[in-house]
Amino acid sequence: MKSKFIIFALCSLLFIQAKAQELLNYPLDTVNGEEVYRYQVEKSIGLYRVGVNFNVPQSEIIRLNPQLRERGLHYGEILLIPTHRPVVIQTQAQVVETVITETKVLPAPAPKDTIAQKDTMVTISDERLAISGDSVVADSIAAAPNTRRVMELALMLPFESQQTKRSGNAERMMEVYQGALLALRDMQNDSMLYRLRVYDSERSERRVQALCDSTELDSVQAIMGLVYPIQIERMAAWCAAYQVPLLLPFSDDIDLSSHPQVLQFNSTDEQEADSLCAWIKQQGDSIHCVFVEVRDADLSSSVRTLRKRMNAHGISYSALPLRDLLNDSAAYALDSEKENLIILHSDRYQQARVVLPHIASLRKVGHKVRIVSQYAWQKENIELPQVYTSVFTADANREAYNAIWSQAYVSEHVSENPRYDLLGYDLMRALVAWLNGEKTTNGLQSNIRWDQVNNGGWQNACVKVIAY
Repeated sequence: MKSKFIIFALCSLLFIQAKAQELLNYPLDTVNGEEVYRYQVEKSIGLYRVGVNFNVPQSEIIRLNPQLRERGLHYGEILLIPTHRPVVIQTQAQVVETVITETKVLPAPAPKDTIAQKDTMVTISDERLAISGDSVVADSIAAAPNTRRVMELALMLPFESQQTKRSGNAERMMEVYQGALLALRDMQNDSMLYRLRVYDSERSERRVQALCDSTELDSVQAIMGLVYPIQIERMAAWCAAYQVPLLLPFSDDIDLSSHPQVLQFNSTDEQEADSLCAWIKQQGDSIHCVFVEVRDADLSSSVRTLRKRMNAHGISYSALPLRDLLNDSAAYALDSEKENLIILHSDRYQQARVVLPHIASLRKVGHKVRIVSQYAWQKENIELPQVYTSVFTADANREAYNAIWSQAYVSEHVSENPRYDLLGYDLMRALVAWLNGEKTTNGLQSNIRWDQVNNGGWQNACVKVIAY
């Protein structure tokens, strides 16, 4: 009989009291006979954290703010938050079928009051992740017959479990974890047993060093996670010594040629530049490229790389000084017969947004213009044709997944682009596929194909150009 993954949520009384005092600072209002707070969304905060801060379920926030279902949170917008809703603690929420938990402790002992263990069930302070202090949680597909093969995996991400108020990035790491668990649920079968060890890697090398020096990872067959370069380098060395694959979800600058066990998901500047160059050449003679010219020190590394790769591919371009664009005297650098592909000096939206109205004005006087943008700019209101490269190009049907999510986590998922739970889901499936000898997987958000780099590590080669 299949076991159930049970999560116990423990709310700190001191934390609740502090939050109750903090709530007094928010303005009150009455909407349709219901008393609500008016809360202005802060930077780098997710819906889950808003719910925790106000002691309100996410579903109640979505009920009063239905726009969140489609577009997620926007910095600075005003949300209506119910004031007198009871705190909901999921004491026996079914998160993932056939998963149980057990707790192990790293060499540095955790404080006595941070871990409660009974019959392999863990009392935790977060309803989605069983981590606390220096504890390590192993989530595994439930006890199976002896005929089942066991695959033991590890997930290491900066969950900020010791912080009173976690950042928005920590919330995203939590979603990666949730998606990874759902992937294991979907892949389980009568012949396969998965065990996932989850570690809060924090931000220091000390945490990773402690793991490498202990015996915690001796039975682990593959590792997913890590964000910070100093941690990656240390763990990559351990993985090379013990022949354990390490899949990096976020890094894009490690020297793969010297790290044969590393799988890097994010695309490199060179990959993106070559993909864009290939797209430009496919357009034949209909594209005229224009670089916004500034001092080399102001160019982002990706723009420098693109310029070099365009030279290597024999793609010509003209230069447009930034001052001329800002003075609306840029027409001389454009080709009136072609579509002008404008390449900005920065890939940061906050820096690029200043020039976008000036580019838009070129269209108003009859010039065909398109900008090279970034995948992350999709949420911005840019009324210009764009082209960008992305590793998030899969268009699989997600209805079944969303239904599983709602059933597993007892809450609606508010979309973010990209979705970090889908990232965890796709990468966990890709890691298991790699261990089974498969170098290509099709995901819900990302298709992945691993290509070896100079007889060293492996790079995801599925980078596509999207133009609209």
